[in-house]
Amino acid sequence: MSILPPNKPQKTVDTPRNYFIYGATMAGKSYLAERFPDPLFLNTDGNAKANKAPSIQLLNERKRDGSAGNTVIEQLDEIMLALQTENHSYKTIILDVIDDVALLIEQAVCLEAGVKALSDIPYGKGYATFNSVFQGMVMELKALPVNVIYISRVDDKIDDAGNSHETPSLKVKYYNIVNGNCDLVIHVQKIGNRYVRSITDKRKDYYSSHIDDEKILRILRAIPGALKPEPTTNTTKAGK
Repeated sequence: MSILPPNKPQKTVDTPRNYFIYGATMAGKSYLAERFPDPLFLNTDGNAKANKAPSIQLLNERKRDGSAGNTVIEQLDEIMLALQTENHSYKTIILDVIDDVALLIEQAVCLEAGVKALSDIPYGKGYATFNSVFQGMVMELKALPVNVIYISRVDDKIDDAGNSHETPSLKVKYYNIVNGNCDLVIHVQKIGNRYVRSITDKRKDYYSSHIDDEKILRILRAIPGALKPEPTTNTTKAGK
């Protein structure tokens, strides 16, 4: 059998796999994320048991003397190794919330160095270690054959006209790392009794016919702006 593929057009598959969801408390961020296929939550806010989906609580453990025990860096390493090497059925990994994950990594670097702030570690090594761990986590997650969802809280920003807008509370430099590896950014809001979802950024246009996961397709169809209308071909000849 030849290694060469058949010389004929193939169906395009283009399913978005990496998502950033942000919104205020109780706006439905985790609820939306839990709708994705076979989710595993990496939880930071103490509400791991509030979701029906399986979850792992991320935290930094300390020894009796206050020094670093099992840190979130070691915990993330164990989780990544398991996701890469074990035979599991998870299809979606959810970091809830990524703001806290960044803070926990920073705290872990400080605990291991025995300092209170990254700036206390000489020669910028604290910041370098943090960036290496954080960027490495994002790249390892993206390389996994699963969907990845980053959940963030919001800050209220006032524009020049005095209007208030919700923006991700994740620090801009960290948001740029995460968003640079995401396909869709989804803003969720609770307005009265309604839960409103909208797309605020996307890597490219996505079409229903190119998505090979029915569950994800149903989710995206319910979010205005997530999918582009299918292109139409005008086969009518001029003069007919």
